[in-house]
Amino acid sequence: MKASTVLPLTVLVALAQALVIPNINNQNLFQVSKTLNNQQQQVLNAEVAKIQESPYAALADVDPTILNNALLSKEEAAPIISTQALGRDVIPNRYIVVFKDGVKPEEIKFHQEWASITHLNAAQKLYQSNPTNQFFLDSFKEAASELGGVIDGFHIEGSISGYFGHFLDDTIDLIRRNPHVAFVEQDSRVYANEFDTQNGAPWGLSRISHREGLTLGSFNKYLYDTDAGEGVTSYVIDTGVNVGHQDFDKRAKWGKTVPQGDQDVDGNGHGTHCAGTIGGKTYGVAKKANIVAVKVLRSNGSGTMSDVVKGVEYAAVAHKAAVKEGKKGFKGSTANMSLGGGKSPSLDLAVNAAVDAGIHFAVAAGNDNADACNYSPASAEKAVTVGASTLSDARAYFSNYGKCVDIFGPGLNILSTYIGSDTATATLSGTSMASPHVAGLLTYYLSLQPGSESEFFTAKGGITPAQLKKKIIDYSTKDKLTDIPSDTPNKLIYNGAGGDLEDFWNAEASSSEEAIKTPKVDSAALLKDLEANVEKIVGDMKQFIESNI
Repeated sequence: MKASTVLPLTVLVALAQALVIPNINNQNLFQVSKTLNNQQQQVLNAEVAKIQESPYAALADVDPTILNNALLSKEEAAPIISTQALGRDVIPNRYIVVFKDGVKPEEIKFHQEWASITHLNAAQKLYQSNPTNQFFLDSFKEAASELGGVIDGFHIEGSISGYFGHFLDDTIDLIRRNPHVAFVEQDSRVYANEFDTQNGAPWGLSRISHREGLTLGSFNKYLYDTDAGEGVTSYVIDTGVNVGHQDFDKRAKWGKTVPQGDQDVDGNGHGTHCAGTIGGKTYGVAKKANIVAVKVLRSNGSGTMSDVVKGVEYAAVAHKAAVKEGKKGFKGSTANMSLGGGKSPSLDLAVNAAVDAGIHFAVAAGNDNADACNYSPASAEKAVTVGASTLSDARAYFSNYGKCVDIFGPGLNILSTYIGSDTATATLSGTSMASPHVAGLLTYYLSLQPGSESEFFTAKGGITPAQLKKKIIDYSTKDKLTDIPSDTPNKLIYNGAGGDLEDFWNAEASSSEEAIKTPKVDSAALLKDLEANVEKIVGDMKQFIESNI
């Protein structure tokens, strides 16, 4: 890289703004330009014209030490999260960089350009002296790029922004010292949470539609509302989906393939199995749901944490676009992630951001018979984290547990759709199979929410993820499971058996045994409060009517 002998003022200002340098800003630009002679002014004008045509290309001519002088000290640098200490399958030299809240888009773009140039400058020097360095072999293996650098960015509006790539240690040290960076996380592998494959029977749907344990009379009976799932889009963030499978009845489509160079096909079967449990016409909880495949894991069932974050970003952006479009009949979005790895702040933040964006999220607790709080996305607090139960109403011996588990769903010997043909099926076990039961149930209830059949209904005005999460937990079948640790909720999902859901929508808390008590109402106090707020109520009604006509 060749340093320019004349530093364009526009670049200097951009550097100053991006790195919060107080000495140079737009206000004193004029004062600086007045000190230039004619020849310098001509050079400046030519440089400005070049930069206006391609603003960020000019960074290649800037001496990187100018940027480095404005970085934080090593003591003030953003933390780097060491994944080896968490027992995760670390990807060498690959990192996720997360920005602080409030960093502007132009600052993010500038930072990424600077990081790319800084890294490539160092990588070129290393390559010239040692082209067989392990860094280059790892980088090519993971990203098909020998020199490494920024691979891609991610952004969920109002919640989380960042990027990921392969970087040398010296580059990461500089990135951490940038004042806009919140933290840096070592990227790692994630895996589908399938446990094993066995022959078995489709008992899971029957179990979630009965309060009591299954008997010979109820073993194969799934009681449900035939309209469940209609108008709801469910994003399956996994290995992909066999979208042509007959059980999806043309309601499944391909959304996005995140891993670089991979095909739009489920080469594993895990994602297709999960999708079938959510919305298959034979094996699904919500039989009229629309399924969208978001491929983040390769055919071997593994992928990178950064690719999973990108998959979550895709679902969040797609959901917000659907809400904005306001298509008639659209009632909201759900998502399922039956995968996991070690604790990842980046992934947990992304999932929580997607929930804040309006997606109702279910995630698998994990299959290590350990505390789910030590895994991601199981530890994402705003999602519904799902443990696995068995036909005999016990916690599956592999299922994770602990306070981060919200609820249990059937997860042993679950029959669902698969790959290989448009009629293929398979029986799998794992919290991967339990989570889509909950994603399906979220889809089920979301499609049946009160008022959703009205022509004035909009997904934006529907039940929130936090509200629906609380309701399915409150409405669950309680204290029926065995082998549940004391710090783990003993709650099994329940769909209402296809009946009237008035008690689900109206009850603060419910169970099969307790009647709902009607609180005493102070009529005089209620009337006084109504009179005091009548103007606000009328205003709210007017605003609601105007926004929905």
